[in-house]
Formats: sequence, C-alpha cells, structure tokens
Amino acid sequence: MSDKEDCYVSSSNDLVKDDDRCHHYHRILLEPQEKKNTDFKEYVVKKLKKNCCCSPAKAKNWILGFMPVLQWLPKYDLKKYLLGDIMSGLIVGILLVPQSIAYSLLAGQEPIYGLYTSFFAGIIYFLFGTSRHISVGIFGVLCLMIGEVVDREVHKAGYRMEYTAKPDIFNHINESVIIPPVNQTSGQICDKSCYAITVGTTVTFIAGVYQVAMGLFQVGFVSVYLSDALLSGFVTGTSFTILTSQAKYLLGLNIPRSSGVGSLITTWIYIFKNIHKTNLCDLITSLLCLLVLVPTKELNEHFKSKLKAPIPTELVVVVAATLASHFGKLNEKYGSSIAGHIPTGFLPPKAPDWNLIPNVAVDAIAISIIGFAITVSLSEMFAKKHGYIVKANQEMYAIGFCNIIPAFFHCFTTSAALAKTLVKESTGCQTQVSSVMTALILLLVLLVIAPLFYSLQKCVLGVITIVNLRGALRKFGDLPKMWRLSKMDTLIWFVTMLSSALISTEIGLLIGVCFSMFCVILRTQKPEAPILGHVEGSEIYESTCAYKNLQTEPGIKIFRFVAPLYYINKECFKSALYKKTISPVLVKAAQKKAAKRKLKEKMVTFSGFQDEVSMNLSSEPPELHTIVIDCSALQFLDTAGIQTLKEVRKDYADIGIQVLLAQCNPSVRSSLYRGEYCTKEEETLIFCSVHQAFCFALDLQKQKALRASNGLSTSTD
Repeated sequence: MSDKEDCYVSSSNDLVKDDDRCHHYHRILLEPQEKKNTDFKEYVVKKLKKNCCCSPAKAKNWILGFMPVLQWLPKYDLKKYLLGDIMSGLIVGILLVPQSIAYSLLAGQEPIYGLYTSFFAGIIYFLFGTSRHISVGIFGVLCLMIGEVVDREVHKAGYRMEYTAKPDIFNHINESVIIPPVNQTSGQICDKSCYAITVGTTVTFIAGVYQVAMGLFQVGFVSVYLSDALLSGFVTGTSFTILTSQAKYLLGLNIPRSSGVGSLITTWIYIFKNIHKTNLCDLITSLLCLLVLVPTKELNEHFKSKLKAPIPTELVVVVAATLASHFGKLNEKYGSSIAGHIPTGFLPPKAPDWNLIPNVAVDAIAISIIGFAITVSLSEMFAKKHGYIVKANQEMYAIGFCNIIPAFFHCFTTSAALAKTLVKESTGCQTQVSSVMTALILLLVLLVIAPLFYSLQKCVLGVITIVNLRGALRKFGDLPKMWRLSKMDTLIWFVTMLSSALISTEIGLLIGVCFSMFCVILRTQKPEAPILGHVEGSEIYESTCAYKNLQTEPGIKIFRFVAPLYYINKECFKSALYKKTISPVLVKAAQKKAAKRKLKEKMVTFSGFQDEVSMNLSSEPPELHTIVIDCSALQFLDTAGIQTLKEVRKDYADIGIQVLLAQCNPSVRSSLYRGEYCTKEEETLIFCSVHQAFCFALDLQKQKALRASNGLSTSTD
C-alpha cells in the first residue's frame, strides 16, 4: 500500500457547462493515518494494568456503577418524585397479585411461588437496575418456557398421574393423585409440587448465570439478532400456546399438559377428546369473568388519558370469584378446581438441584436471551421517551441477579413486562422506588392475605392469563401496515409466529433467528444494481430507473452495486454488470468467430439474429470505452469480492474498456491495496467521487479524439 492515495478533484474555479462539464484537474494527495503496530503482549499488559489496578476512586466508581441505587437514591427528591412513585407502585402491586397467581399455573408451579417471584424481582431490580420505569416480574412467555421444561423433567423423574373418578352430578374427574418418589439429592420424599419448583429454580439460576456472563463478556450484541419483527412474531406465536394451555382450566378439564414439538395441536386434540367431560360450573364462571374483564379492559385503554389510574378489575374479579366459590361451596358440590392452600410467610432458602443442571442448561439459553432482549429493549424505549440513559450491560447484570438470587428463594425466571410497565408510566412513576412500593403490597399479601385465596377457582386464573394476551394477539391488526413498510419483516413475523405456535417455543425462536439471518443474506445476494445518470448542471448521480430526466454520456456507463461484495453475491455482481453494460464474454466470442472467418477467407452469408450481433461486434469495436463502478454502497470486500473485481477489470481490458472505481470507503480501499487490485502506477484509477471518475473518463475520451483527429490531419497532409 502506498504512503499517499491519489484522488482527482475538479478545480474550484471550474464551471459546469453543458458542452464542457469537466475542465482541468489538480491532484490532491490524501495521506492515511499511521496505524500503530502494537505488540499483542504489550496490548494485553496495558489492558490488564488499566483494568486490574485499584485505587479508592476506581473502587468507588466500580461500586456505584455496579449498584446504581447508591448513586441516584441520595439525590432522590421527595417532593418531586415520592407521590408518583407511591401511586404507581401501589397500583402495579394490586394488579400483580392476581397475575402472579395466574402465571404460576402457566409455569407449572403453586400460586405462592408466583408471589415470591414478583416480590424478590422488584426488590433486586431496585438495587441493580438503571431504568426508572420498567416493571420487572413475571412474564407470560418465560412462564410458558419454564412450564415446558418443568413438565418434561417431572415426567422424566417418574411422577405419574392416576385418575380416580368420584361420582357427582357432572361426572367430574378429580385432581390427580401424585405418587411421589424419593428425592435423589436430599433423600427425603419430594412430591410433584416440590420437584416442580426445584426444576424451576434450577433453570432460573442457570439463566441468570448466562445473563451475568453475557454482561461480564459484554456480549449484549446477541440481542441484535432478535429484531422487532422477530420478537413480535415470537410473542404472538407463544400467546397461542399460552391460550391453549389455559383452555383446559376454562373448561374444567383434567388432561395432561403437552410439551415438545406440536404441543399446541396435541393439546387441542386432548381437549376435543374430553370435551364431554367439561365442568359446567367452571365453564359458566369463565364466561362470566370474560364478560366482565374484556369490556372493562377495553374501557381502561379507551379512557386511559382521562383516568388517573386504571380500574383494578382483575383484583375485583378475583375477590368476587373467591367469595362466590367459598360461600357457594363450588369445589365440594360441583368438583370445581381451586387454588388450594396458599401458605403465609416465606419458606426457608434452598439451593437449586445441581444434578439437574445438565438436563436444563440448553433450555436456559433461550430463556436467558429472551428475558434479556425484552428487558433491554423496553428499558431503552422508555429511557429514550423520558430523556435519560440506561446501560445495557448493567441491565444484563440486573436481570441476571433478578434470576440468580431469587432462585434460592423458590422463584422462577423474570424479565420486564410491557403491560405492567405501561401502567407504571401512565400512573406517574418517576424512579425505581415504585418497585419497592409494589414489593410492599406483595409482602402484605404474602404475610396476611394469601390464605384467603384458598377457594379461588383455577378457571378464573386462566381467564386472567388469556385476557392479558390481547395485546399480543392484536398484532394481527398491524400486519397491513407492516406489509406496506417492509414485506420482508412481515414474512419474518409470520414464519416466527407459526413456528413458535405450531412446533415449539425454543425451536420457533431458533427458526425465526435463522430465517431472519437468511433474509439478510438474501437481500445482499440479489441487491439493486442500477445504471446511474447525472442531474444536469450538478455533480449528483442517481439511478436512471428511479428518477427521470437524468443525463447519460455515450461511451461511459456508471454502475452501482447496493450491497457488500463477497462470496455469496459475486456471481450476481458480474451478471448484473454484464447485463447492464456489455458482456466481454460475448464480445470475445464474436471476435474469435470473426478471426476464424478471416483466416479461412470464406464469404459467409449471415442469417439470424445471433450472426448479426456477432458481425456487428466483430466488425467494429464497442462504443463503450469506460465503466465507472460506484462503490459507495460497498460496505466491505472479501477475498472472493477482490478477485471478482480483478477478473472484471481484466475481462473488460481485453476488449478495450477501462474500469474505474469511485467513492470507496477506507475499508474497501484498504482491502483493494492488500489484495493487489492494482499497481502503484494504477492507483490513480481509484477516485474519491463518481463525478471525478466521470470527468476523468470524459477528458480521456476527448484526448483520444484529439489524437485521432491530429493523426488524420497528418496523414491527409
């Protein structure tokens, strides 16, 4: 690579005229920055000294960065923030009580564990989080993923279900009788509920470790592979699975929970096979709850700008349904399934089952990535809206610790949740103090109120879960707009949604990521490749297919390739270039045919279109003398791309056409020099702008014409 790079630029005094657009040039030498050749050992030592040295100031900064609460809490303005934080925290806490109980069923856990999860998540995020508005707690999609792992491991552990029918007026099948095996780690008898929360806490712990590790190694870029279209499709697809898993509670059916590939279809088959066993009491209760919850939810959204706080309809429904079930004795008379005993207080801490880690380590990968991606995207969205900054890396630590620490207190995986975050924002939330107020409401329930929900029907919890899916299912209404904006994003949404719903959540996410990456590759494999023309009286060059009244110069073609040039699209580049300009292969073939005919000295009568083309190409040289390749859209070149440019340049040089490169970015220019695209003498054929290359070609054409006319006049004399 040369020390200086040549660029031809037009003189500032030159005027662009219709008959003479480019006058003389003077050369400007661009001197590249010198790169320091730092030894790898020196680099590592320098980094270690920078990061490992300790001082009081650095220790203080590290502690404040690791626990942001120490930084912002001393500056907390009581008069300005406290009222809004108290109001939003209390309202979200009231809404969280029924949702925590409901989502516990989705995760395959007892109701008390959902309350534990919401309580601990709020406290820990208060200490480590940087977002002032998001609500961290139970999230439906993660609960579904946890529930699938729990069901699989419970089945593998040998917990089997025996159904014993007790005669009643609805011939209802009672709750399954669990035959508990001995816990392998403790040696004590552990029933199904005990083993289920053990599996849940183990998955949660591993997911949290993954998230903290991603923060330590700063690999938050993983979330960029989860586009908005992909996440939206994934959430909508899993919403169908969640709805399907809750349908049995609405009908009062006691059927096994399906998991794995095709679980949605399998569950509906089970439902229709057992539809005649529907518990009418549960069905009527479900319909009544739907008739109350859906309209009031719609009213809350319609009048959210006028209401100071949303109406806590879910809590009202839970209280009313619990009272009706208790005094109506619905469980004893009609066999209605109820929540059962919910203990008060906290259970003693318990470590996850380390023997289960190999079984659930792979499942925790998808859970950790989804939890992190949703938390960071919501944090950044609300931070941008309210004008403050969140640290994505710190958010990874925060959500990781929200999973690691609660895993020792009988909790399962958490993340930010959009619906509750919107409620916090709309009710005046100012800082993370609102999470503490929410935790206080949950603490009150855990210490005093929880046992009062003994008679609460499970069908009511199922209805609450389904009603909260409205937002995800409404994404279908956004599809026409998404289709108009980007057909590719709409296709990604559909593929991810269908695979997540019909196959499984983990495989659906993997298919969505792979298909999304395939679409990116597809866009670069067959990109736009237009011929450019210039706006008269200017130095602007644009596509002749996109804009009218653009000027072109006979003998000069300007070609733009709107993608990086690499091994996948190199053939597309060549075919598009040859199609839009002239194919050197056809020209060479025609010239060879003409040479053979001349050697044989035979007179041949040409018939047909191909012979006419060959005759024209061989008898006269092509009018095209210069091709300018606009490299402004080439982000990078690989070895195959450099070799392709070499081949193109050589092929055109063989038929008397020069190839000029224009507007290469420093990375592309560096790749060209390293790949020995041209010699030192030929470096002047790489231009800083399309207009400079165009003027160079035009000037060269005039010089050739002038020499040709001088030669003609000399021969005449």
